[in-house]
Amino acid sequence: MGTACCEAKNPELEKMAKDQKRVLWIVLAINLVMFGVEVGTGIYANSVALLGDSLDMLGDAFAYGASLYVVGMGSLAKARSAMFKGWIILFSSVSVMAAVLYRTIFQEVPALEVMGLIGALALVANLACLALLTRHRKTDVNMASVWLCSRNDIIANISVLGAAGLVKITESPWPDLFVGGALAILFVRSAFHIFSEARLSRSGRIA
Repeated sequence: MGTACCEAKNPELEKMAKDQKRVLWIVLAINLVMFGVEVGTGIYANSVALLGDSLDMLGDAFAYGASLYVVGMGSLAKARSAMFKGWIILFSSVSVMAAVLYRTIFQEVPALEVMGLIGALALVANLACLALLTRHRKTDVNMASVWLCSRNDIIANISVLGAAGLVKITESPWPDLFVGGALAILFVRSAFHIFSEARLSRSGRIA
C-alpha cells in the first residue's frame, strides 16, 4: 500500500518540478535582459540606485540558475542552493555600498529621465517575475528564497523611482546615494534571512 501511495505521488512531484523549471527559466531570462539594460543605463546616467538594481538583477539571474539546478533534488541540495543565493545577495550589497562611497566622494547629479524610465521598466519586469513565483513560494526553501529575491527587486524598483523624484525636487545626488545605501542594507538583511532558512532546511526542520 505504501508503494502504491508513493507511485501515486510521483506524477504530482514530477509535474511540480516541471512547473517550477518553466517559471524559473522565464524569470531567469527576464533578469538577464534587465541586468544588461540597467547596468548600461546606470553607467550612462551616473545613477548608483540603477547600478545597485542592476547588480540585484544579475544576482537574481545566478540565483534562478542555481534554483533550476536543484529542482527535484533533496532538501540538502536545496539548502546549499539557498546558501549560494544568500552569498550572491551579500556580495551585491558590498558592491552597491562601494559604489555609494565612490559617488559620495565624486558627486554628480544622475540623469533623471533615464532613472525614471528604466526604473519603471524594471518595476514592470519584476512584478511579472513576482507574479510567476508567488504560486510556488511555499513549496520548498529553494522557491521561497527566489521569491524573496524577487520581492527585493520590487522594493528596489520603487526606491529607484522615489529617488528619481527626489533628485528632481532637490537637484541633488543625495537621494540617489541614500537609496543606493538603503538597498545595500536591504540586501544584507535578506542574505542573512536566507542563511537562516537554509540552515533550518539542512537540519530537517523545514522543507
